[in-house]
Amino acid sequence: MLSALVLALALTPLPGTQPLPPELTAQLAAAWQNRPAGYVPRTRHLNPDGTPKYTNRLFLSASPYLRQHAHNPVNWYPWGDEAFAEAKRLNRPVLLSVGYSTCHWCHVMEEESFEDEEIARYLNEHYIAIKVDREERPDIDAIYMSALQELTGGGGWPMTMWLTADRRPFYGGTYFPPRDGEHGAGAGFLTVLKKLAAVYHDQPKQVATAADSLVAEVRKNLAGTAPGELPTASVFDAAAAAYRERYDARFGGLQQRRKFPSDLPIRFLLRYQQRRGDAQALAMATQTLAQMAAGGIHDQVGGGFHRYATDPEWLVPHFEKMLYDNALLALAYLEAYQATGRDDFAAVARDILRDADRDMSLADGGFASATDADSAGPDGRRREGWFFTWTPDEITAALGPDASRRVIAAYGVTAAGNFEGRNILHQARAPDAVAQELGITPAALRESLAAARATLYAARARRPPPLRDDKVLAAWNGLMIAALARAALVLDEAAYAQRAARAAEFVLGRMRVDGRLRRSFAGGAAHHDAYLADYAFMIAGLLDLYEATGERPWLDQSIELDRVLADHYEDAAGGFFATSDDHETLLAREKPADDGAEPSGNSVQALNLLRLYELTTDDRYRQRAVRTLRAFAQPLTAAPTSLAEMLLALDFAAGEPREIVIVVPHGRGEAAPFLAELRRQFVPNRVLVVAVEGQDLAHQAERVPLLAGKTAVGGRATAYVCKRRVCALPTSDPAVFGQQLRGDAVSR
Repeated sequence: MLSALVLALALTPLPGTQPLPPELTAQLAAAWQNRPAGYVPRTRHLNPDGTPKYTNRLFLSASPYLRQHAHNPVNWYPWGDEAFAEAKRLNRPVLLSVGYSTCHWCHVMEEESFEDEEIARYLNEHYIAIKVDREERPDIDAIYMSALQELTGGGGWPMTMWLTADRRPFYGGTYFPPRDGEHGAGAGFLTVLKKLAAVYHDQPKQVATAADSLVAEVRKNLAGTAPGELPTASVFDAAAAAYRERYDARFGGLQQRRKFPSDLPIRFLLRYQQRRGDAQALAMATQTLAQMAAGGIHDQVGGGFHRYATDPEWLVPHFEKMLYDNALLALAYLEAYQATGRDDFAAVARDILRDADRDMSLADGGFASATDADSAGPDGRRREGWFFTWTPDEITAALGPDASRRVIAAYGVTAAGNFEGRNILHQARAPDAVAQELGITPAALRESLAAARATLYAARARRPPPLRDDKVLAAWNGLMIAALARAALVLDEAAYAQRAARAAEFVLGRMRVDGRLRRSFAGGAAHHDAYLADYAFMIAGLLDLYEATGERPWLDQSIELDRVLADHYEDAAGGFFATSDDHETLLAREKPADDGAEPSGNSVQALNLLRLYELTTDDRYRQRAVRTLRAFAQPLTAAPTSLAEMLLALDFAAGEPREIVIVVPHGRGEAAPFLAELRRQFVPNRVLVVAVEGQDLAHQAERVPLLAGKTAVGGRATAYVCKRRVCALPTSDPAVFGQQLRGDAVSR
């Protein structure tokens, strides 16, 4: 007996199409029968019994983003040969739409255009429509984003591109309003679709010429530049000068209307201050971190950070939360804590990691990718930010009059609100001033606000939550593994390392096939070949986990992953391609050369190689790192701010990294006094090995020759601080160890 959905599929073809083939209909019906419990079709087109009126091929996808579009009336295809073969057979252009599951403007365009039956009908009759999740397929995203930037000078998501049947782009844009005149636009999406379909058929030579020219530019842009000489330390000064020139002295960050945390690279500024003694660099870093922590971009109730702020004050964010943003920010706050000793920076790092563990953890140990900006309000309509915002009455109802008075004063809450009649909580004034006004001590205010935040979090949890994108990305999990492992070391909390280990075990155990990583895990299975960033970020996380735990398997696994990069991703001329040598053939093979919201895989892998060299003394790692840095000599010299993360690797290479070995007679706990001294100092360019005399030391020494000949002198925990394999005198005194870290001791 046919299910209700099979009947609906048979009786309700997608607008402008014939009924779906029986085999596809059967696959969709089976997928419907096996849908998750509580599944709610994301569409306004519903049958009286609540089943979706329309279902397309995307319902068979594991990608949460593609499944969001599974019940649009658009005849969507996933990226693949089937779609392009159909475009060629029917002589149609391809409409390529690229986005991600927590993208607010992607949702807007879906609701306005892809849910519109008239627009869907035109698309289905005149185009082949393809949906791509940019988080699962960054290779596709990079190619067509490069084309879009050539066409328009800018980019963003949703990315909307027009392609020929052989995958070549000839026109593109981002968000399009549905019809002429809406949202102030001249030509709406439907008009643009009609005009470009006519151009495609009436002017094929012009389309081919435009596509050829665009593809040539894309290939040139993504191929990288010729290798040069290893950049000198002058690039640090050039980058610092560029940041000083654009710095927002009032609010921190760079002077611009929208503010992304990644636009001002905190970790570079901290290293520059250490290298040059530049007080302004330190002030730029710390003011920016403090302003972000006080702003609405920081979730004052739950912890963690939203993706970016729409204003210079860091007040009004786009409310999605991305795993990678929060991992990178945790690293920045941890390093700033070490560089300054400011406890508030350590507290922010803890908040970020608590939020990730509480709201982004999955049952099997991995971390989800993101949470949405939009959520359902009391009327059921989806609104941006409703979940995260408050009215005074809501706060009072949750906390009572006394506690709510403190929260309202501390977080700038007003009856009028600061966002669509509601309040984004932010630290409007200095806590000491608020405490004085309330007639309490600053300590009492801190204690009261901590309790209030827990209560508000519980109250907020009863609201319909934003959607969470539960796919696990290897790269982003690698970043969070690194953040947790660093926190375990810096904050002396072993639980962070344990949580990092669970995530590492998930990626290495569930997302690896025949020794090769997969990019994503969703729907109970791993998908897509991994990219350079997946390997590089995981290697970095595993190296941090090794240093935090002293457990050799993490180092072994990092070396195994690097071996795959060397065999399948590395360019003999230097650097790494984003895709493997056996990956799907696309219009271009990118060699990533830009550190944006996420660092490039080349930047992270250059530092990985330098760390592996220091640990293993295998000079091949150093040679490969130098080749990588030389491969990017031109952009590093001409525009060092475009590769801010690579400056960290260059800083490591240009300095004298500390090789720190701590040998203990019985157990790792005996290293605690030395690790406490290490925590109190900012020593970014170093490797750390803690080993227990006997079998553990011998086992680790097989991989880490630094351990050879090192002992716990006199049966006491002993530290060795070395530079370029030349060590200071071994010491069992943590104070002397601290002096050696600062470079006060003479090496022998």
